[in-house]
Amino acid sequence: MGFLPSGSEWIIILIIVVIIFGGSRLPGLFKALGQGVKEFRDASKDDSSDAKKEPEKLDASPEQSQGKDKPAA
Repeated sequence: MGFLPSGSEWIIILIIVVIIFGGSRLPGLFKALGQGVKEFRDASKDDSSDAKKEPEKLDASPEQSQGKDKPAA
């Protein structure tokens, strides 16, 4: 599957992030990361609810289009 860092690896990653970005920038960085994750979750919930509604719309549209496609006698 995928690689998941263990506890000691997370500490090393955190130290590298602090070195690169500095301690004063970390709160803003994590805030932006959290907002991005929240927006992604909200968007995925909206997409899943839209996906449930679309089959109902698709089922209704062929019946409506059949009546329109028939030539007038």
